[in-house]
Amino acid sequence: MSVQPLIQATYFVVAAVFILGLKAMSSPVTARRGVVWAGYAMIAATLVTFAWPGMQNFGLMILAIAIGFVLAWFSGKKVAMTDMPQMVAIYNGMGGGAAAAIAALEFARGEVHGGVVTTLAVCGALIGSVAFSGSCVAFAKLQGIMKKAWRLPAQNAANVLLAIAALALGFLIISADTPAPEYVLGFFALALALGVVLTVPIGGADMPVVISLLNAFTGLAVGMEGYVLGNPALIVAGIVVGASGTLLTQLMAKAMNRPISNVIFTPISGEATGGDAVEGSMREVSGLDAAAMMRYAAKVIIVPGYGMAVAGAQHKVWEMAELLEEAGVEVVFAIHPVAGRMPGHMNVLLAEAGVPYDKIFDLEEINGDFAQTDVALVIGANDVVNPSARTDKSSPIYGMPILNADHAQNVIVVKRGKGTGYSGIENALFYKENTRMLYGSAQQAVAEIITHVKVLSA
Repeated sequence: MSVQPLIQATYFVVAAVFILGLKAMSSPVTARRGVVWAGYAMIAATLVTFAWPGMQNFGLMILAIAIGFVLAWFSGKKVAMTDMPQMVAIYNGMGGGAAAAIAALEFARGEVHGGVVTTLAVCGALIGSVAFSGSCVAFAKLQGIMKKAWRLPAQNAANVLLAIAALALGFLIISADTPAPEYVLGFFALALALGVVLTVPIGGADMPVVISLLNAFTGLAVGMEGYVLGNPALIVAGIVVGASGTLLTQLMAKAMNRPISNVIFTPISGEATGGDAVEGSMREVSGLDAAAMMRYAAKVIIVPGYGMAVAGAQHKVWEMAELLEEAGVEVVFAIHPVAGRMPGHMNVLLAEAGVPYDKIFDLEEINGDFAQTDVALVIGANDVVNPSARTDKSSPIYGMPILNADHAQNVIVVKRGKGTGYSGIENALFYKENTRMLYGSAQQAVAEIITHVKVLSA
């Protein structure tokens, strides 16, 4: 009896569970359940593939799965929440690299000959290679291995020339009955170089969008290579990841008011950039005064940013919020779509600290409340609360929707120093009359506030 119908039926169920899992991930309440569902579905798809007719090299397959499982398990257990963005970036890159490797193997074996299959193999290889090398660069930037953005003198021309050269070699591969090895090697070299050259100029401000875009690339590459292999599970999984990644990229680009073309061709590098000179001076506040302002407030909105993540202060922040609530203060959290270094970074950190979902609001839900708020506490955020985005047409972030923290009666900014943020843009909020700066790491500053709140509430 043929096992092919059973395999195809399993793939169909797996595809349905993937989609249901993705749907569950749309809400923080059900996100973990969706991840678990999708994980079990992937295990089922992997196991049933062993029954594919004509399948060989079981030893190598099991060895590869064992190595990948051990590495993923221990890295997943060990990684700090602050390092989650770079882990997401490198894992995403592995998916694109795997898709490119599938195409390379098919070319080497001579299994694809012209037509739609070869075209999709070449497209998948190109997109997968770009996703792999680009994700490796994103990992290096987020990990601090690559300290600064690098921009070639003719950056956009280099991007276009590399893309044209890679497409030209891809066309030669499609046209040939048996592509010459030098064509294949040159094609992959150019594709990998394109991913690097596209990503190295991009700074931290655009990094969440870039990670999401590379994730979409990986999904498209996997879907195309699934067609080449005739594997429905890969096709569906790739299409789902590609479509959701593309939608997320569009939403995040809209949240920054920056077209995706601008992110790629005119990125915010992270170095000091243009914009009107900010007048005034920063005014410092003590931990005691900051604690008193919030302890006797009616409402406090906390705006977390990457500084909170770096300090690992999310648990202390929630402890502070609970103390304020016990004293009768209303406390909520405001999250910008691109806060942190990856999509949903702040939501993950707050969820880890145990912050209830009903206290976390996104930009559209919370922005109107700042004007009726006594204190806005900004912890390590920068561009997402910079009022220059509304007023300074020469600023690189002009037009970007921001959290209206400056509309609060009082603003307290927890910041390690007086320098600019990751994007290199001076923040006009820090110089406002209603803003006070509390210098120090988020962990240290919030711990000091907690101590004083306890004394004031005694």
